[in-house]
Parts: sequence; C-alpha cells; structure tokens
Amino acid sequence: MNANGVLLDHTLREILSVLQPVTDDWVARFQVIDELRRVVESIESLRVSCYFEGATVEPFGSFVSNLFTRWGDLDISIELANGSFISSSGKKHRQQLLRAVMKAMRQRGGWNKYQCIPNARVPILKVQSNIQNISCDVSVDNLIGQMKSKMLLWINEIDTRFRDMVLLVKEWAKAHKINNPRSGTFNSYSLCLLVVFHFQTCAPAIFPPLKDIYPGNIADDLQGLRANIERHIAETCAANVARFRSERGRAVNQSSLSDLFISFLQKFSNINLRASELGICPFTGQWEHISRNTRWLPRTYAIFVIPIEIEDPFEHPANSARAVNANQLAKISEAFELTYRRLISSNQNPSAFLSVLVQQQTSQLRNPRFNPPSGNQPTHPQWQTTNYLQLQNTPYGGGHRQPMHSRPQVAPRVAATHPPQTQRQTTNHSQSQNTPNGGSSHRQPMRPQLQAAQRVAYSSTRGPSVQTHRVRGQQTWRPKAGT
Repeated sequence: MNANGVLLDHTLREILSVLQPVTDDWVARFQVIDELRRVVESIESLRVSCYFEGATVEPFGSFVSNLFTRWGDLDISIELANGSFISSSGKKHRQQLLRAVMKAMRQRGGWNKYQCIPNARVPILKVQSNIQNISCDVSVDNLIGQMKSKMLLWINEIDTRFRDMVLLVKEWAKAHKINNPRSGTFNSYSLCLLVVFHFQTCAPAIFPPLKDIYPGNIADDLQGLRANIERHIAETCAANVARFRSERGRAVNQSSLSDLFISFLQKFSNINLRASELGICPFTGQWEHISRNTRWLPRTYAIFVIPIEIEDPFEHPANSARAVNANQLAKISEAFELTYRRLISSNQNPSAFLSVLVQQQTSQLRNPRFNPPSGNQPTHPQWQTTNYLQLQNTPYGGGHRQPMHSRPQVAPRVAATHPPQTQRQTTNHSQSQNTPNGGSSHRQPMRPQLQAAQRVAYSSTRGPSVQTHRVRGQQTWRPKAGT
C-alpha cells in the first residue's frame, strides 16, 4: 500500500470511529421502541379488538442488521396478532392503524414532525422522537422487512468489512445527497445491496451469490406458521454461511478497507451508462442483461422506464432502486466518478479526503472530543441479558408471543451475532486479534451503561425461532444449523 493508501485507510478508520454507535445510541433506541409500544397499547380500537392480544412492536432495518450509524433512523413494525400464523393485514387496515398511531402520539406527546404516507407500496408513518431526535419509520405487519434485516446481519458474519463499508458508503452518499429516495436517489437498502454486489464481484470474491445462502424467494416463503418459517430460513442461511466460510481452497480477499472503497467507487462510476442494458443482481452475484432476464422482462411501465435495476435478492424481481429517477442517475454517477478521482490523485491530505467523504457533522472528527471510542464501547448489537433465559428457555429460543400488556420487561430478541459478556466474564479476553478479513476474536465487555439498556429495553420483539448457542449463562441468537 502506498503512502496515499495508508493515509486514506487511516482517514476511513477515523470516520468509522465517529459513525460507530456508542452505548447511549443503543439505549436511546431502546427507549424509543418502548415508548412506541406504550403508544400502541393506548389505542382504544386495538384494546377492544382481537388484534391487541399478542400484538408486538418490532424493530427492523439497519438497527437490527447492525448497519446503522449514530445518526441512523429507526424502522419499526407493529405486528398484529394472527395466532401462530403469519399475519397479513390489508392495506386499508394498515392505513387506518397508522393514522390511529399518529393520533395517539399527538395525545401522549414526545413526538414531532409527523408525516403519514398511506399510499406508499408499504404504508408508512414518519415521525421524530424527542429522544435524541431519532427519526422513525413505522409500518404494520412488515415481516419481510424484518427478514431482510436479519439476512444482512447473517451475511455480515462472512466478513466484518461489510459493516465498515456499508457505514462508510451511507455516510458518503449522504454527503453527496444521493441517499434520499424522496429526491429520486438511492435508499439505504439499495446502497447496502451495492456493497453486497461489490463484495460478490471482487477478485477474489468476498461474498457468494446470495442464492447460495438462501436459494428461494423469502417474500414468497413467508406463509403459514411463523415460527416454522423463520426457523427454516434461519437454519438454511446458517448452514450455507458456515459452508461458504469453511470452504477449502477458497481464495481469501485481503484487500484493505481503502482498496475496497476505491474499487467500489470505480466499479459504479459509469453506472449511468451501464444501467440501460445491465442490471445489478445480488441473487446471482453478477451483472444481468435486462433484455435476457426473464424475471425482469414483464416489468414495463407506460409512464416511464426504470433508469436502474438493483434486484432485491430476498424479494425478486422487485427493484430496490425503483425510486431512482433518470434525472438523478447522472448526478449519482458523477458522485462516484468525482470521489474516485479525488481519492486516487496524489498529494492528498485528510482534509481533502474528508471534503468528499463525509457530511459536515461528521467532519468534526478532527475535534479532539471525537476521539475513537475505547475498546469497551459496544460495536455489536446489545440484545441479550441473563434475565431473559429465566423467562423463555426453549429449545428454539422461544417462538411464543405474549400480549403486549402482560409481557415482562426484558431485552429484545432479534438476530444478533456476538452479544457482549459481562465484565467479570471477560477478564481473560483483554487482547483483540484482528484477522485479515476484519474479524476479531475478542468480545467487548458490557459497560455499566448497558444496565440502563436492560431496564428500558422493550419487551415486544421476537428473534428468529432457531436453536441457540449458550455462552456462560447467556444466549446468542445467531442461527445455528439444525440436525
């Protein structure tokens, strides 16, 4: 690596040190979710209906996949009761419920900047919490969104550079104003898929085609008994992730973070020219000719032609970049090209790098108070507690949803990779061992602030109903292949 590469790599690490959520960010989001649960409980129309029994408030998106920054939004789904079966309420009922939630929020206070988008493909209530001004997107019965989030979390186990790249790419895209679907640019999910695709098409490849992780279409498979379906998906993915990681003879990509970031920019710098003929397909892990793809051919629109195709690998043939418009595609391509040229030019300095990589609020990393977080700051999802095992300790980690009004206060249960252990349990693990692919053999100790997270953590979410690992009195909800 040349001097310019070393400097860029150091700058990217500094940026990550600012983007990484700290304990207070986790705690605040737990509080927001718990407050929304209280809002839902206060809605009279739900209180007197069958939907209230077993209704839950469950996060998804970057918070669950552990791909959110300190300023990241929070995606939440209100899951209605349908016995043990997957619920699928009609669009009209979802719209009515979101309006009722907005009304209840106004009455309780603590929320602002309400915006209901009832006619979206998935009806959404956008709102901002007074807790750290966290923006929230609230939807109803969004199980597909939850499963997509878990999929991204699970493939992150293949190589932890994925999380670093996603955080950097999202920050860069915000700095160039190309991470806003309402203005005709990328949503954050599409940016994640671009990073997945980049990892699939590197030489040597870091990720396999996602059909090798889950060969089916998750959106079509979410039918029937919820616990069984979730367990099947989780166990299938876990087995295939483990198989790929242990594959003998597989070449290991040891590119630095700066090399991966530069090659990412270069790969998509002419995306506006390629998009008319080629689509991005993470499911197969390759560029696909649009005219030859039988899944995409039926999708024509009388009013406009979709300028770019990024197929959703978990809901194909849906286009995750359908909000991108033709006028903005040139701007997107220009952002890739401009940043690429700036980063590879000689005689650069950190200030020059920062000017094309980060937003103004992130550029404050040069202020001494923005030192990189110490080794005991949480960098993994903070979900599990020992108390949880005393409440539900079933062979498959639960699977039973209790009504919201009768649930005990415990930490949420969603898929997580490496929950922290307590300080007492980690005294013999004070040294981290970084591997070429960005992994680490060190579990971060639980800070005292996390005890507050346990007290305020909402009790309304469910993790995947899969067999669990036991770790010194705790459980990790990482999926484990069944027998």
